[in-house]
Amino acid sequence: MKIALIGASGFIGSALLHEALERGHNLSAVVTRPEKLTPHAQLQVLACDVLDTQKLATMLRGHDAILSAFSGHAQPNVQEYYEQGIRSIINASKEAGVSRLLVVGGAGSLEVAPGKLLLDTDTFPKEHQPTAQGAYAALRLLREEKGLDWTMLSPAAEIFPGDKTGVFRLGTDQLLQDAKGQSRISTADYAVAMLNELEQPAHIRRRFTVAY
Repeated sequence: MKIALIGASGFIGSALLHEALERGHNLSAVVTRPEKLTPHAQLQVLACDVLDTQKLATMLRGHDAILSAFSGHAQPNVQEYYEQGIRSIINASKEAGVSRLLVVGGAGSLEVAPGKLLLDTDTFPKEHQPTAQGAYAALRLLREEKGLDWTMLSPAAEIFPGDKTGVFRLGTDQLLQDAKGQSRISTADYAVAMLNELEQPAHIRRRFTVAY
């Protein structure tokens, strides 16, 4: 499959890149800093500012699917940048004629009780609020989108660098926790869940989540 991966050098994007290449897919990595990526026979590196919708659309044309690991962590105005970025990605995907869009979401918009989101709890870290609100805004935008076959995958509350086990649970809009009350997933297993969804779609125009 020919995949465009936005944010391929980031925390989760790099795990998606590794998993996709390991599965034999051909990737176009859309990044702002191409020098951060190691050359690979199945990898084409493309430099682009995500907010440049026209340039992004040109780069996305001809792909079978788009994976977006875009985030605004490094920006001073994280939430605003996140919302601008996802709007640009949605518009560029439609202009490029690529209907399949899979987006890395956040855990903050998952429910911990009926009608109560994780990001609204007292224990949710304040420093993560802007990113969480941006990811939640992205989810709301996608839910209004009728022109794309989108999917968002929200990780567990804690996502960390770790080994691939291939053993995890999937859910929908509720935070998944284990018997100890922990909600965790490694970046490697998150990537497995995302690539599984890409190859065998089961959550078209829906959000789902993954955790141990």
